[in-house]
Amino acid sequence: MKSTTVRRMALSIAAVTALAGVAACSSTDSGGSSKSSRKDDRTSTRLSPIAALRTAEKSTDAADSAKVESTTTMGSLMSMTADGALGWGDGITGTMTITYTGGTMADTMRQLGTTSMEARYLPDAYYARMGEKFAAQAGGKHWIRYGYDDLADLGGSSGAYLKDQMQNTTPNQSVKLLLASGDVKKVGEEKVRGVDTTHYSGTVDVADLAAKNSSLSESQLAGLRKQLEQAGVTTQTVDIWVNDQNLLVKKVEKGKMTNGELTQTAYYSDYGVKVSAEKPPAGDTEDFKALLKKQGGTGTIS
Repeated sequence: MKSTTVRRMALSIAAVTALAGVAACSSTDSGGSSKSSRKDDRTSTRLSPIAALRTAEKSTDAADSAKVESTTTMGSLMSMTADGALGWGDGITGTMTITYTGGTMADTMRQLGTTSMEARYLPDAYYARMGEKFAAQAGGKHWIRYGYDDLADLGGSSGAYLKDQMQNTTPNQSVKLLLASGDVKKVGEEKVRGVDTTHYSGTVDVADLAAKNSSLSESQLAGLRKQLEQAGVTTQTVDIWVNDQNLLVKKVEKGKMTNGELTQTAYYSDYGVKVSAEKPPAGDTEDFKALLKKQGGTGTIS
């Protein structure tokens, strides 16, 4: 496998694997908790959209973990599904199975012998398990380790933003998006997978969102805005569905990119589920930064 192919493939995996977790952790679904009094339901319906969303933000943040189902499409680049369990009590942790269902990423993964991989999220890094063909061309190792600090160092503004989001994004992020947008409306009462919910919607300015919801420097934000503009992303719509326990049950985010439409949908179930993620064996793990150097990389991501 050519070094440029390895670098591009590994970087793409870094971005979309992180996206799978972050997108999924931007919303939640109620699968196991339906015990709620009618009095609570009536109180919720009387709240203004802003007040209701602030309550949902606090309730979801306090839930700590959930099972996840999500789908993501990024134009012609890829479409994928993610399924697993994630916790957010102390950073994002957990395990997801990610399957590429279309786009150029699916084609690349087929060349490596599999379109599905396991991703493990830990406080300092996340790990992606590749197929046998990849291992045969990467010293026999199946796992790639992506350290968040390394992504920040190698990726410039986009890497710093990715690190920030991976370490600080919580499942109530979609609620924060709407609160930050200043453009929130209650759409109505709807059922989601048999659960009674209230549907809220709004439009978010992407570049302004990064400034409000991250700790990036001005130079990093400037670089990120430039990259977003080059990708053709300026705004995105956010729709969320909240149950009568003030927990999110569904989230849909949509935006436009130069290579097509970006769509992310997520559902959660079983709030409070036990979540664990073990670090893969060191002897079967290759560090992304070391992989770049071994393949003749420059040590930076472009």
